Amino acid sequence: MEIVGAVLEEVGRDAPFGRSRPLTVGPLDLAAPEAGEVLVRIEAAGVCHSDLSVVDGNRARPVPMLLGHEASGRVERLGPGVTDLAVGQRVVMTFLPRCGECAGCGTDGRMPCGPGSASNNAGELLGGGRRLSRRGIPVHHHLGVSAFATHAVVDTRSVVAVGDDVPPAVAAVLGCAVLTGGGALLNAAPPSPGQRVLVVGLGGVGMAAVLTAVAIGAGEVVAVDAVAAKREQALALGASRALSPEELAGDGTTADVVVEAAGVVPAFEAALAATAPGGRMVTVGLPHPDARASISPLALVARATTVMGSYLGSAVPSRDIPVLAQWWREGRLPVEALVSARIGLDDVNHAMDELAAGRAVRQVIEF
Repeated sequence: MEIVGAVLEEVGRDAPFGRSRPLTVGPLDLAAPEAGEVLVRIEAAGVCHSDLSVVDGNRARPVPMLLGHEASGRVERLGPGVTDLAVGQRVVMTFLPRCGECAGCGTDGRMPCGPGSASNNAGELLGGGRRLSRRGIPVHHHLGVSAFATHAVVDTRSVVAVGDDVPPAVAAVLGCAVLTGGGALLNAAPPSPGQRVLVVGLGGVGMAAVLTAVAIGAGEVVAVDAVAAKREQALALGASRALSPEELAGDGTTADVVVEAAGVVPAFEAALAATAPGGRMVTVGLPHPDARASISPLALVARATTVMGSYLGSAVPSRDIPVLAQWWREGRLPVEALVSARIGLDDVNHAMDELAAGRAVRQVIEF
């Protein structure tokens, strides 16, 4: 079938992307779902820093590639052998499929799925191969999803069904921002009652961590970002205090659990410095592969500090997304507050500029 999608033509074009236009919106061919796959009509897709990281070259991916990995939609067709989903169901797309059989899948979310990571790196679906093409030339999938399009064929292990009551934009953001930022506190380093939580970097992932810290009833929640408007939003979402990086460095604030969600070395180092003795720091940002931070091994020993990485919030999507959706229903997790703009697919290049400038929390493409 013919679809319309946003294809990354070349990595590393100069900003502003609204002018250089690395993403081309146009027609593509989408093959029918194979065994264990479904055809999904996309309803909403979030624009995430992981998309920008492919556009600007921080994450090496093959091109041409149809971007987009945080989305929701309706199942329109079942591939052979699919019995756990139904036509018409709303699903959340997740960017790391889990085979359920490898050593990584045996760690209850702590480690990524091996085959899932390999297929993502190759630009293929978990079952192997590609279903996208343009004028007879294969187009790579982005993280098993490729959601910047009217439709997608995905492996069933890349989706989780949710109720019709969950709006498309909320469902989309559950699949990446909330799983990653919230999962850091639910799975990787859950705070004990009364412990202070500090979040460095208030994009969609960091703001989701703030929401989750408030939802689970942590102690004081401190939010840190260089952008004043984001600090104000964090306060509106329930943060106890909001600091600029300079204020954090100057007042000596520390926390028992620190989430670094900016994906840059200065933020990593600031988060580590703000981790209290005996505390835990979770880093979920994705800096450039060549980035290096300075750490004092002596300080780690003397202060009994734990530093851990968490990919996709150490989540098992099939387990965690239904819980997060229920928290949304109960009013504990106002995910819709993360949506800073609703845009069309033709605005995708400009959306990358907004993200790169730090002005956006979560822009959502609505179809």
